[in-house]
Amino acid sequence: MGAYILRRLLLMIPTLIGIMAINFVVVQFAPGGPVEQIIARLQGTDVSATERFSGGGGDFSGVQPGSEQGGNTSTYRGAQGLDPAFIAELEREFGFDKPPLERFGLMLWNYARFDFGESFFRDVSVIDLILEKMPVSISLGLWMTLLSYGISIPLGIAKAVRDGSRFDVWTSAVIVVGYAVPGFLFAVLLIVLFAGGNFLDIFPLRGLTSDNWEQLSWPERILDYFWHLALPLTAMALSAFATSTLLVKNSFLDEIRKQYVLTARMKGLAERAVLYRHVFRNAMLIVIAGFPGAFIGAFFAGSLLIEQIFSLDGLGLLGFESVIQRDYAVVFATLYIFSLIGLIVGLISDLTYTWIDPRIDFESREV
Repeated sequence: MGAYILRRLLLMIPTLIGIMAINFVVVQFAPGGPVEQIIARLQGTDVSATERFSGGGGDFSGVQPGSEQGGNTSTYRGAQGLDPAFIAELEREFGFDKPPLERFGLMLWNYARFDFGESFFRDVSVIDLILEKMPVSISLGLWMTLLSYGISIPLGIAKAVRDGSRFDVWTSAVIVVGYAVPGFLFAVLLIVLFAGGNFLDIFPLRGLTSDNWEQLSWPERILDYFWHLALPLTAMALSAFATSTLLVKNSFLDEIRKQYVLTARMKGLAERAVLYRHVFRNAMLIVIAGFPGAFIGAFFAGSLLIEQIFSLDGLGLLGFESVIQRDYAVVFATLYIFSLIGLIVGLISDLTYTWIDPRIDFESREV
């Protein structure tokens, strides 16, 4: 197993490079980069508008938009009438004065040392920005994953055992409705019902903690934390546990109908022993296989709309805003971090296979 883990860890390196390379190439052809973003903001403004961007390290206050010094041969859209020296300074400030291959190599070298530089449009380092948003995303991703799997696994087993019964039919109806309703729409409904809408005003709408967090005792802080998370987690978990429940049910039904289950029953084993000693081990493999994708989705992409609706400033919202603003320093840093997390979680998922079913031996197969 040690050799397999080592091979997987080494394979993460070319995988990460490939992921970053593909996205880096795509970005090169995407219109509206950071230079064009600033040009668009500066066109038609006075000198004071230029001075707002001098905090990133470059001093642009001496170069006025609209000057025609030296002519303008820039290929940037909207750059007509701007001093070429000003455009060159912008390119230097954002690192676009270097060839793409050199910029990509420098980015990989810095990322290998977890040096993500500074945000293009925020006066803060990228790592500090990510760490600032991390508690929200960890809270939503971790608790939502635990909640959805904590509901879907026992419910899926119960539905498989009672397949075709009234319990199975009614719970399937609830699951289908839950899957059909988008999470953000359910979030709006929860706000209307329980967060100061037309009915009750029980839950808060902003942040992970209350303003008097520092004055609370530790038990009160825990209650306050989950009080703020109650509605977002409920909205996120609705569709997530619906999918997982049906997956668990179908997986258990496939295993229950196999010959080894019939043999175990004929030997006189109790139904509980058959289910949890034999069926559970095999049926859960497909559920574990989907865990990395579910975890990363809940941790990042799945929380974007929920963060927006409940005013939670997390990594999902940060990544979306960074793409819109073409803040490539933040975009590539979040991509790198989540790709790395996904690869590590995938390895942990494979190792969990061997814990659930010792017959699986990754050591004897090629990666």
